[in-house]
Amino acid sequence: MSLLLRRAYPLLILLLFLLSACGGSSTATPGGSSSPTAISIVAAENFYGDITRQLGGSHVSVTSILSDPNVDPHLYESNVQTAETVSKAQLVIENGLGYDTWMDQLLAASPKPGRIVLVAGNIANHKLTDNPHVWYGFDNVTTIAQAITGALKKLDSNDASTFNSNLAAFKQSLMPLEQKISAINSKYAGTPVALTETIYLYQSTPEGLDVLTPFEFEKASAEGNEPPADTVTITNDQITRKQVKVLIYNVQTITPITTNLQNEARSLNIPIVPVSETMPPAKTYQTWMMDQLNTLEQALATATGK
Repeated sequence: MSLLLRRAYPLLILLLFLLSACGGSSTATPGGSSSPTAISIVAAENFYGDITRQLGGSHVSVTSILSDPNVDPHLYESNVQTAETVSKAQLVIENGLGYDTWMDQLLAASPKPGRIVLVAGNIANHKLTDNPHVWYGFDNVTTIAQAITGALKKLDSNDASTFNSNLAAFKQSLMPLEQKISAINSKYAGTPVALTETIYLYQSTPEGLDVLTPFEFEKASAEGNEPPADTVTITNDQITRKQVKVLIYNVQTITPITTNLQNEARSLNIPIVPVSETMPPAKTYQTWMMDQLNTLEQALATATGK
C-alpha cells in the first residue's frame, strides 16, 4: 500500500462507517459486567485494556483493539469496526512512540468534544532509546495506571474513591513482579543471553542479564526491517558457539532470520523463552508477566545449573 493510501485509509474507513451504519465492535475486553452508565473506553492494546478494567471495575466498558497474540502488532491496519468504536469512546488509551500510529489517524478522523486521550509512551517515566515497549517496565505501568485513574475520576467523579482503592490494589499486585525481577537479578546477574528484539530490554536490564545481541539487530527486528548483515552474523555465531545461555524470543515478530536462531538454539539445547507483545487470552497483565518471568527463571536455572 502506498504512503498516500495509508494516510488516507483511516478517513476512508470512517466514511464507510458513517455510510454503512454497521454494528458494534466484538473486541470488548472480557471480565466483569458494566453498568448502563459505564465510561466507554477504547484501548489500542489489550494489556492497557486489562489494566483499565482492573482500575475501573463495573464503572467502565472497555474495548481492546489489538488482542490476537498470533498477529504481529506492527502489521495491524484499522477497519470500519475500529473507526466506529473509537468515534464513540470517552477515553482512548494508546501506546504512542510510533507503535500504533493508526490510532492517531482514527482520532483525527473522528474528533469528539470532551474525549480524553492518554498516550502511554508520553506518560511513562522510564523510556529506553528507540524502544516503544514501555508496558514491559513495571515502573512505567505504575505511572500509566495513575494517569488512567486520574482520567476515570475526571469522567466519573462520583466514584473517585472506588478508583483510588482499585489503583492501590493494582499497585500492590505489581509487587510480586518486582520481587521476581529482583530474585532473578540476585541469582543470575551477568548471565549472557540473546534477544530477537528490543521488547525484553525493559526487564533484562533490571534483571542484570548480559544481552550479547547487537542492538542494531534487535531494533531492526522490532521494526520489521532486515538487520545489518554483520549483526546477523554476530548473532548467529553467539548461538552456534553457545556464547549465550538463553534465547529470549518474541513470538509475534517472526522472520526467517529469527526462526533460524530459534531452530539453531533448539538443536544445541539452548533454552528458549517465548515472550509476546500482546497479552494472551485468559490472562491478566500480572499473570501474563509472571508466567513469562517464571519461564525465564526456569530456563536460567537449566542453563546455568543454579
